Amino acid sequence: MTSNDHYFTARPASAEELRSLRVELAGREVEVVTAPGIFSPDHVDHGTQVLLDHAPEPPADGRFLDIGCGWGPIALTLALLRPDADITAVDVNERALDLCRRNAESLGTSRLVAALPEQVPDDAAYDLIWSNPPIRIGKAALHDLLRTWLPRLAPGGAAYLVVQKNLGSDSLQRWLVDSLGEGYAVGRLASSKGFRVLEVRRAG
Repeated sequence: MTSNDHYFTARPASAEELRSLRVELAGREVEVVTAPGIFSPDHVDHGTQVLLDHAPEPPADGRFLDIGCGWGPIALTLALLRPDADITAVDVNERALDLCRRNAESLGTSRLVAALPEQVPDDAAYDLIWSNPPIRIGKAALHDLLRTWLPRLAPGGAAYLVVQKNLGSDSLQRWLVDSLGEGYAVGRLASSKGFRVLEVRRAG
């Protein structure tokens, strides 16, 4: 298995492959299931943890999006923090989506929907986006990904992206400024443990 396998479609895990994992999400210890063949199956990824530690409190409700959800730590955190919000978790890996759905069900987060990108309506808009984007898919694919989802911010909405500094967070910040153009404000919210948290705000 290569380091990039978790970015591509995988079949849902068999019962024998499922593993239980105890993690802290939204300030409480919970039990989730993970499996091989996805991103960070053994723990909450360090970048994801930086995002969870530094992103501002989400709105009380609204429509939230997690791009590249994996087994669900970001989407589940949003759902646990804001049970009145509608959460969409997207990933290209069907195994990851299946795990995210299982975890949402076991934690009682009934308003979380995990879907392939093509299953999300083109006109869906989001008040909040949190993401640990898949940097290792390559610059061109990453740019396509962000060009697809960031313009779906609703007016007044905000996105928070965590990117490792040595994998190009500063150049990505400059690209976001140039690519999104007027109507968006791009800045650095936080730096921690070799990661940057970038903020993208759409004018209201």
